[in-house]
Formats: sequence, structure tokens, C-alpha cells
Amino acid sequence: MSTEHSDGPPRSAPRTLADDLRARDDAALAELLRTRPDLLSPVPGDLTQLATRAGTRASVVRAVERLDRFALQTAEALAVAPDPSPYATLASLLTGDDGDGGEDAETRAAVAERLPDALAALRAQALLWGGGDRLRLVRTARELLAPGPSAPSPTGLGPTLAEATSGMSPGRLQEVLAAVGLPGTHDPVSALTALTGLFADRARLTALLAQSPPGAREMLERLLWGPPYGTIGSAEPSPPVAWLLERCLLVRSGPGTVVLPRETALSLRSGRAHRHLEPVPPALEVRRAHPVATADATASGQAFTALTTVEELLARWEEEPPPVLRAGGLGVRELKRTATALDLPEPTAAFWIELAYAAGLLASDGAADEAYAPTPAADEWLRLTPEQRWTRLATAWLAGTRVAGLAGGRDAKGRSLSTLGPGLDRGLAPDVRLRTLRLLAGHVEAGTAPTRESVLARLGWEAPLRGGAPRTDREEGDGEPALRDRIASWSLDEAELLGLTGRGALASYARPLLPEPDDAAQRAAAAGESASRTGKRKPGAQSRAAAPAPAGDPDEAAARLAPLLPEPLDHVLLQADLTAVAPGPLKRPLADVLGTLADVESKGGATVYRFTPDSVRRALDAGRSAADVHAFLAAHSTTPVPQPLSYLVDDVARRHGRVRVGAASSYVRCDDDQVLAEILADRRAAELRPRLLAPTVLASPLPPDRLLTRLREMGYAPAAETEEGDVLIARAEAHRTPPRAAPDPVPDGPPVPDPALLAGAVRAIRAGDHAAAAAPPDAARKAKATRNAAPPGGGLPRTTSADTLATMQTAALTGTAVWFGYVNADGAASQRVIAPVRVEGGFVTGYDHTADEIRTYPLHRITGAAEVEEG
Repeated sequence: MSTEHSDGPPRSAPRTLADDLRARDDAALAELLRTRPDLLSPVPGDLTQLATRAGTRASVVRAVERLDRFALQTAEALAVAPDPSPYATLASLLTGDDGDGGEDAETRAAVAERLPDALAALRAQALLWGGGDRLRLVRTARELLAPGPSAPSPTGLGPTLAEATSGMSPGRLQEVLAAVGLPGTHDPVSALTALTGLFADRARLTALLAQSPPGAREMLERLLWGPPYGTIGSAEPSPPVAWLLERCLLVRSGPGTVVLPRETALSLRSGRAHRHLEPVPPALEVRRAHPVATADATASGQAFTALTTVEELLARWEEEPPPVLRAGGLGVRELKRTATALDLPEPTAAFWIELAYAAGLLASDGAADEAYAPTPAADEWLRLTPEQRWTRLATAWLAGTRVAGLAGGRDAKGRSLSTLGPGLDRGLAPDVRLRTLRLLAGHVEAGTAPTRESVLARLGWEAPLRGGAPRTDREEGDGEPALRDRIASWSLDEAELLGLTGRGALASYARPLLPEPDDAAQRAAAAGESASRTGKRKPGAQSRAAAPAPAGDPDEAAARLAPLLPEPLDHVLLQADLTAVAPGPLKRPLADVLGTLADVESKGGATVYRFTPDSVRRALDAGRSAADVHAFLAAHSTTPVPQPLSYLVDDVARRHGRVRVGAASSYVRCDDDQVLAEILADRRAAELRPRLLAPTVLASPLPPDRLLTRLREMGYAPAAETEEGDVLIARAEAHRTPPRAAPDPVPDGPPVPDPALLAGAVRAIRAGDHAAAAAPPDAARKAKATRNAAPPGGGLPRTTSADTLATMQTAALTGTAVWFGYVNADGAASQRVIAPVRVEGGFVTGYDHTADEIRTYPLHRITGAAEVEEG
């Protein structure tokens, strides 16, 4: 077992965080920059700049938010420990004194096992530095976690006695010494030292409290676990409070307020900084276990249902695009109408709408009367295989930052949040979804469904500050982050809807979509859980923390899902009651035509379609003839075409198009004047305000589309016609938005840099640090200017494009610097020295020594390049 307080051979102790960083190897620096990418904007010039930036408040807050609960509790204990703190003192603050009041033997063993890893995690994030017996928390982190009147410590501890009595007069200190039975002294420092020793001695403090009046001990108990500040009012304090104030067991912190000094609280707590110490992550409780095949079958069935739901949503919105609200988003009525059409609850319909939008399948058309409609990408998506369509949806959900569950609620300013509207992005969402699914993938047996409560508890342990305030030590469960838990709970439900899980267990085909943890806290949690199960910590757990996380593999997920999806069918069963039964999924062309020719009556294991006069007319409006319909039914039915269905098709076709509607405002034309006379005589035609222009022509002031709809409601089968008199064919897929890209996720902080950029940044920081140490600033600038100067002949270097590319690629592999000429977009020429780290896509990226930062240059603007001679 590695020990933080036994670092091997003695070495000179670092005096600052910058010295500590200098002693680390390149892999450790790269891991620091990977876990805290905000330190790279821009790349620090040397390690002193890196240490300074690592100590800024914003950066420290972000780093602390990513600590697991035990690492955070360790940092909180260091914040109230002496600075610097010996390892033994820190361990005592976590476990308490031996005997009554301290942690039990099991917790002590877990702390001894996990504390080195917690300190290593803090050190890797540059929140901790110093040797094992001189542990120093970064000053900003200490200020962030240390107690104060406006922001009490998470441990519930108050200020030290010296801090609480900083304004107390020497005479008052003499009175306190006399009250507690200590010899007097005129030196305030000696007086405080004597009082601190008394209060820190548990036996002597217990003897002193034995003399207290009734109620005094109870007053201390109220403040013991925090907050340490209490109110006594402006009146004369009660006898118990007066007794405690007289002996500085309580100290006045302001008018009518008192504070419990830290030494007193720690003695009464048996030396423990935390009421509830959690060195080991909570185990996931099993709700039920299924065979893996059962979980996969359930999940794959739901995955297929997800595809049909999104397809149905696209089909509906291409026919009836819902309008966009003035403030953006989908109206409540339109959401309700869509949910009814999909036969889903409104929250579930909102999820599918948001998912289609995140995948780039839906967007606003940007027209004057703005509406939502499928995008051209939706047509491309529909042409993919079912397993590819599913992985497209699943990856969009995993990476998306929009949270559908927030729709219908209100934002911080009280404004309503609507589906597809602004305000639904949460940068935390992708991280919570991945963490949730990783728990199902790596911490329970395959086919096992953990309880929702245990998943939420585990997520709260892994990153207690992400998504809200941490749980306090005063009450069990008090202050649990609301947003993270809500997103995690929604993620479990949405994963089930999407087919990532089946009966609560992660599907085997979904595992390739999940990248390995790229977070040190999660890897430490995994190591800690393994240690709690096996009784020993895995060797090399910390060395694996620096390995880059592989990306998910959608192609592998699609390959695993494909055999589990039902094979699309090319036939239906026609029945005499004017219905068709599809016993499974239909092939795309068959499903498209049948969806136009008939209406879906019910869905499930089998889909039931019903033929009606309106549905047959819809097919005829789309350009099909009666003969086409008969041939289609005969070709795709495994049963003979029922006579009632043939009669229905012929009857609708006979009447279809006899009445024609065109634009006059509108006119109605029919070769049979008896039909027009019938329309004129019908009372229901009064709102049409028809006027007979000729024996075979009626005119109406209504627009053609409204006139068509009203005549169909009256039982006719009119057809729209063009100005030339040809039948106007109505195709459902006509409405599409202009090309639209999927919405960009809202990032939760800077992106994690790739290994090549990390290696280049580390080289640049090391080079700057060596230069700063080797020469005065003026000499370093002169050396740099000399290195970047043009060759004696003057002018820009000239090489062919192939030679330039080869030079850059070689330099990226060998880590050497390259001198090149560059012409910008304005035609201005300059010379640069760059250390390339990546050459791809027509661009070279590397550390620019001229600009002291990472930059990217297009290769076509480089006039020539040559390697820089060293020395």
C-alpha cells in the first residue's frame, strides 16, 4: 500500500506550489492540465505562471467541484488543520481519538486504506502540495473551505480560539485564566496558548464542564456540529451562557451572537472534523436481476419502439408543422396535440421532440410564419439501417445538454420553460448521464437493475458539489443537490425509453457507447469500491489515472444491436373489416405507402391499419390511381384482397376528381352539372358562399385549401388542380426546412485537450521555465528574438507544399521546432517558430514561440518551412 507520508528517500521540501510542480514529471503535469483544462487558456509561460493560475478562485472552485466526497472531506479537514499539517494530524481529524466518540474500526481501516489515494487526487489537481509531514492545502482552497461568519465551514467548525478572541483585551484574558483555574500571565500569547491547551485536552475540558451549571452542556451541544454561531439576543445572557462566556468556551462574535471555538468543538467531538465520514462509496443496491438475454431483448424492443416513435413524429410534423412561439419553443397546445397523436404522456412526447431536435432531425424552417419541421438530415436518417438510426439518437442524447424534463417548469426569473425553447440547456447533463450509465455498466453484474435511490446516492458521493450544494453534516440528507438528482432520475427513465436499458439493467449493446471514465474522482471511486470488496487496494490504481479515456464506439454498438432487432417485413394481412395487420416492422417503402393509404388504429407487437374513404382519397391525392392501389394491395398481402376493400377503393376513385378546385379566389369545376346543383342546394354550403358562373363552374371567396377541406367534410372527393387544369398532386414529404445543423451542446467549462496538445503544452511550459531559470528576462527575450530572426539572406523561406507538409509532420513526431514563413489573409508576411503537435485537415497546430501560445495555421498560407538548428 502506498503511503502519502512515506515518500521514499529524503528530498528537499518544496517551498511553493511552483517548486512542487517543478518536481513532477511530464505525465503528472499533463494529467493536471487534462483534469483542469482552464489552466491552458492561454498556455502558461512557465511553471510559476501555472502555479499562480492554479491558485485563482474560479479555477480552484471548478477543481473542488470535481472531487469525490472523501477527497472533499480530506480537503475540508486540511482547511481546519494546522498549516502545514502532518499526516498523522490529518488522519486524527478524520477518524477522531481512539476510544469512545471516534470512528469504528472498520471506518478507521477504510480511512487508512483510502487516505493516500485522496491525498494523491488532491495533489494531482494541484490543490495540495508539500511533503507527507508538511501537507499544505492551496491557500485559495483553504479560504474556500475554512470557517467564517458569512460562510461556515462544511465541517461545522468555527474559528480558532486565537481568531475568535483577536480583539479581546489582556485584562479580559486574565479574568478568563482565573475563571478556568490557570495561572495568570501578562503575555496575551502565553495566555492564549494556555487556554488552547486546556480546551484541546479532552480530559481537562471534561473536568471543567463537570463544574458547569445545568443547561451549559446542552448549549454547547446545539452548536457542536454546526453552524458554530448562535444568537443570545441583546438582553442579559442566561446563567449557563454567562458561565460559558466567562470561560471563553463561547466567545462573543458580534452584538447578540456567540461562536464556539474550534478547539472546544474538536474536543467535544472526540477530535473528529466530520460527523459522517464516507471514505468508501456507497454500494449499489440491487432491485432485481434478470438474465442478460432478457434485459437485452426488452431493451432492443424499446429501441425499436423509439425508432418508430421518432419516425411517426417526423411524419406528423412534415404534414402539419407546428408554429414557433414568439418567445421561441413549442406551445402547450401543440405539445398536447402531438402527445395525443403519438398516444404518449406530454412529458414523454416532450422528450422525443427534444431528442429529435438534438439529433438535427427537427428545426425551425425560418419562414415568415415560422414553424418546426423535419430537416433534410431527417431524410438521410430515414435511409440508414435501424441500428444506425438508433445509435444516432443514442449518441445525440448522451452528448446533448438540453434537458427535456425541465420543460413546463420555470427558470430562476419565474419565466416558463417550453419544449424546444430557450433555457433548457444544462452543461451538467452529459456528465450526469454518462456517470449514471457507467454505474450500471461497471458496478453491478450484467442484467442487474440497481435501485434508483442507491444510484443517486452513489452519484452524490462521486461529485457532491456538481449540480448543487453538498450535503451538510448536521442532518442526514440535508441539502442534497436537486438539479443533479433530477437529471440523474430523468436519465434513468430516458435510458429506458431509448432502449439503452431494459428492465433497469444496461443492455450489452449499449456498453460500447460509454467511454471509460476520464475523471480522476470516478477512477478513484472505482478503485475504492474494489478495495472495499477485496480488502486491498489495486496496485497501480494511481498510474492508470493518467491514461486517456477512449471514446465510445457507435459502430460496435450498432453491430451488437442489429441481430436483436426484428427483421422488417414486406407483407401485411388484409382483413374483411377494412383493416390490415402488420405482424412486425415493415420495410421502409411499404410503411410509407401504407401510412398514406390507411390510418394507424393501434400499435404494439403488431400494428393495425384501417382503410377509410379519407385515407384512400389521401393516396389518390398523392398521385396514385385505383389500379396502382389494387396492385399494391395484391403484391403486399399474404391473404386475398377482401371484396369490401376493393369496393371501397373503386368507389372513392370513381368520385375522386369529379369536382375540381382552383384559385379564383377559388372556383369549383365539375363536368356533371347535377353535382354542382347539389352543392348549391346543400345548406352546409352556405359558408362557402357559392356562385354559379357557368353550368359546370362555381366560384367561392374562400381560399382553395379551406374550400377543399369543407367539401371533403360534406362528403365529396374534390381534387385540387393547377392553372392548366391538371390534378395537383399533394405529397406529404414536401415540407422541409432549409439545411440545418444539430444544436451545439452548451459546454460545461473548457473542452478536454487531446494528448498531442497536452504534450506540446507541457514541452512549452518546461521550455519557458528552463529559459526563465537559465537567463535573466532581458537575455531570454534577446535569445528568443535571435531565434526567430530571418536568415542572413533575408526573405521568407521557400519550399514546395509537399516538403512543407513533410517537414511539419516530421517535427510533430520528433518534437523539434520549425521555422516557417506565413502570409495572413491581409497579405502581410511574417516569420514564425512553432513546435508542431498535430498536422491534419490542412492545418498545423502547435506552440508558437513567437506568440507564446498554442496556435493553428492553415498549411496553404505557409510559404516554406525548415527545422530549427539546436544550439
